[in-house]
Order: sequence, then C-alpha cells, then structure tokens
Amino acid sequence: MVPRIDHIQITVKSFPEAVAFYDKLMPILGFDLSHRSEGRVDAHDFDVVEYFHANIVVGINSPRTSVAEDQVHRRRPGSLHHLAFRAASPAEVDLVYEQIVTIGAEIVHPPQYFPQHGEAYYATFFKDPGGIKLEVMHEDREVPG
Repeated sequence: MVPRIDHIQITVKSFPEAVAFYDKLMPILGFDLSHRSEGRVDAHDFDVVEYFHANIVVGINSPRTSVAEDQVHRRRPGSLHHLAFRAASPAEVDLVYEQIVTIGAEIVHPPQYFPQHGEAYYATFFKDPGGIKLEVMHEDREVPG
C-alpha cells in the first residue's frame, strides 16, 4: 500500500460560521467550489460540507447536538492538533498568507522560518473561526518511499 490520506472530516464548533469561512478558504488552497457537496447524516446527527480535490477531500462536520457546547482544544485526546497544507514554494506561502488575511483568518504566525521543524521549514499558521489551527507550509526535503 502507498500511504496516502484520502479524506479528512473536521468537526467544527459553529457549522454555519465555519462553512462561510471554508467556502472562502478552500479556493485559496486550490479547491474548486464546483466540486463541493453538502448533506445531512441523520443517523449520526451531523451536517457536512465536503470540498473535493484530486489529492484529498476535506469535510466540515457540524457537532453532535449533545456536545455542541464543548470547547475546541487541540490538545484534548482525539482532537486534531492542526492541519497543514503543503505549498510549492515559500513565495506561495506568502501569497496564501496575503489571501487568508483578507478572509478574516485569525493569524497565529505570519510567514516565517521555523527552524525547530527543519532548517528550511517556512510556514504560516492561522485559525478558523472556531479555533481549529491550520497551516500552509513549504520545505524542500527528501523523504524515503
């Protein structure tokens, strides 16, 4: 098997607010909104919007009613710590940063090198409206496999 992530589903705090944000963010990250779907899964008590790309599908899920008031915390067991999207170059990280600022993303770190992740690791970190941490990064690296 070739290790490859097919899709990821992220449960958000406020579904309407998150969908409005991700509808602006995903085209910046290379997703075409004409390949977006939405639906309801009554058996599991959630609404979903999915953004399809040949490389990955990203789904945004509403919270289960019984835990809808819980706070988002990326260090809670079972939580998504952050989601990183790989850019083609540091210049592309800079371009994405300029665009995410215009859609109201909460900037955690503007683009810069993070030597603690690798001497050529260049990234920007930001959060969605519910506090989920996202990243756009670039690093020239050779990985076996």
